[in-house]
Amino acid sequence: MKLLMLGGTEFVGRAITEDALSRGWDVTVFHRGHHAPPPGTTALHGDRTAPGGLDALAEGEWDLVVDTWSGAPTAVRDSARLLHGRVGQYVYISSRSVYAYPAPAGLDEDGPVVEGSPDADATAYAEDKRGGELAALDAFGDRALLVRAGLIIGPYENVGRLPWWLNRVARGGPFIAPGHADLQLQYIDVRDLARWTLDAGAAGLGGAYNLVSPAGHATMGSLLEACASATGAEFEPRWTDSAAIEKAGIEPWTELPIYLPEGELHEYMFGGDVTKALAAGLVCRPVEETVADTWTWLRALGGVAPHRTDRPQKGISAEREAALLGL
Repeated sequence: MKLLMLGGTEFVGRAITEDALSRGWDVTVFHRGHHAPPPGTTALHGDRTAPGGLDALAEGEWDLVVDTWSGAPTAVRDSARLLHGRVGQYVYISSRSVYAYPAPAGLDEDGPVVEGSPDADATAYAEDKRGGELAALDAFGDRALLVRAGLIIGPYENVGRLPWWLNRVARGGPFIAPGHADLQLQYIDVRDLARWTLDAGAAGLGGAYNLVSPAGHATMGSLLEACASATGAEFEPRWTDSAAIEKAGIEPWTELPIYLPEGELHEYMFGGDVTKALAAGLVCRPVEETVADTWTWLRALGGVAPHRTDRPQKGISAEREAALLGL
């Protein structure tokens, strides 16, 4: 198989690139040149937002292209049009954020989505991803695979969610454990996303697929226990209900990464129906493996994960945490 990876040097793109290399595939990585791609790839350079930025892709044929773009849909549109006729399958890594909010738990791929346009400039994340989907569909039709990922964690994470929890638990001492231990989570390990995406793309699947673990695959409790086990720290959670967190003015998702209180937003983020992906071969590794491997990767970097400049820093300050805990 010949794979063209648009991106391929960080987080999702890197995991997909490494999975493809492990299969013995011929991998070409098209990127801006800011980070080195994995060894064993062919690198092409270009900036999809600049005039002539796709010139390096003017020639060449591939069995499969994977595109992780999350900015202006016009970049997906231009890439898909340029590659039409020279690529067998176009895989677009989209997001469950394309579903209109609010959405009930159990929503499948036929649920209502936000408005989007393949001809739009960057507006907001959900609309941009929907526009990217439409751009892929316009050029490739049923040969476009739309991977609607939910929360993505695992090695190479450059958003700061799981790395923050690992470092916080490793620091030791009592810590805020938000909600309750049985609070259900739904996420996808980036390597499980990579494996399923390449399997599905190679099999010629098309259309939209929700790609996250089944609801309840992990809980807030099992995630935090896995952090303690991986780091070797004493497990000292102080379970704090949503009312106390809200009263203290602490922001879920940002100051307490991954956590969302039960209710409308929790159902939207952690209640997707993945029946279709499971039937198409999705397998999700245990949360303990995801957490342990992320800790191994993080330690190799000295405990400091890379961070996307377009995403805010995550995690509550030690001072605000201590105030809430009464320490």
